[in-house]
Amino acid sequence: MATELHIGGIPSAPQQRFFDSRARFTAYGGARGGGKSWALRRKLILLCLRYRGIRCLLVRRTYPELRSNHVEPLLHEYGALLRWHESEKRLEVRGGSSIQLGYCANDRDVLRYQGQEYDIIAIDEATQLSEYQFSIFKACLRGTSPYPRRMYLTCNPGGVGHSWVKRLFVDRDFRENERPDDYCFIPARVFDNSALLGSDPDYVDSLRSLPPRLRDAWLVGRWDVFEGQFFPEFDPTVHTVDSADLPAGMRHFAAMDYGLDMLALLYCGIDADANIWVERELCRPELTLGDASEVAAEFCRGCEYIVASPDLWNRRQDSGLSGVEILSRVPGIPPLRPADDRRIPGWRVVHDYLAAAKTRGSNNVPRPALYISKLCPTLIGNLSALLCDPNRPEDAAAEPHILTHAPEALRYALMSRASPPEPQNSGLFTFRRKPSIYEF
Repeated sequence: MATELHIGGIPSAPQQRFFDSRARFTAYGGARGGGKSWALRRKLILLCLRYRGIRCLLVRRTYPELRSNHVEPLLHEYGALLRWHESEKRLEVRGGSSIQLGYCANDRDVLRYQGQEYDIIAIDEATQLSEYQFSIFKACLRGTSPYPRRMYLTCNPGGVGHSWVKRLFVDRDFRENERPDDYCFIPARVFDNSALLGSDPDYVDSLRSLPPRLRDAWLVGRWDVFEGQFFPEFDPTVHTVDSADLPAGMRHFAAMDYGLDMLALLYCGIDADANIWVERELCRPELTLGDASEVAAEFCRGCEYIVASPDLWNRRQDSGLSGVEILSRVPGIPPLRPADDRRIPGWRVVHDYLAAAKTRGSNNVPRPALYISKLCPTLIGNLSALLCDPNRPEDAAAEPHILTHAPEALRYALMSRASPPEPQNSGLFTFRRKPSIYEF
């Protein structure tokens, strides 16, 4: 005779939405202390009980984190239902279902999952995984059994995966072959977790006492600020403008960061007050240098020069030509100038242009030295998501690499320091390097 089983606990309204979601990818994220981990464990148990024989995978960055945050609570909360197989790192659930435990601290770890099949994949702290690692797990969501194929994620702002999680689930900025109906986001707030607030009423006060950016991310769940953000000065409400607000009479130049994985081109203007305006962008992957030259010639019409990475002046083994020679063969391409590509001084200049909003305002109205058109969503998103290098905080992190191209093009642009338009007797303009953005 089967024994009746009662599973206690009353979910909050967001937790119930998480349980009810039938989207292929559901993310539950935001503030810390929102009850996300409890909901993730409960969801896996409910799926295992409903679909006998279902195969689940529960992933976190490291196995010790997984054991302390999930294995031990699962055995404590649902021990009567489970049998733990330590050698296999697997939880067997009454009725024949299973929860495999996995970890993914780097790209080598994720390769162990290639070719495997799971019906349900749960990723805890998904912002600690890169988009590449997420894509490998997505490919494992398959099988021939008559079970749902779903992925459940919990997440907090920040981390190497902040950008892709924010893009897919918060901003809902989808690429080709990404279906909006497949993605569901449920915001988490600490105030929804009555169990935590009842057992630890001081927890909210401890979050309120954190530094402002960390407090906003962990207490409120803001995705536009987080600890480790490389450009905390960047504020889209201050630094971005509508294209209709771009001034007339500017001189124009362009900045390029080229790689086979991504071509990033920024079309820039400088006004009479030496403000820099990034008017539009072109960010396109997988272009050969020959194709990139055609694109650049069309995109940079009206520019007086293109500043680009100095490595384009190196000769290539395959053709014996430098990248600049290949680019310059295209009619109409503006003159190319090697960028000052020093990283730390260059990033400092970008910080200065962004922070100028704090010092140049009148009547408490910020007036930046750098404006970015809303026609530049990649640059805007990347500036918000770029991380500090963990070993050298004054430098930007090289990963996720996809975030670096547009900001590096911006660094080249600002380091080129063109002078503002000043009519000369000849009717021409003279470009010169400026030692400081404040020397107007």
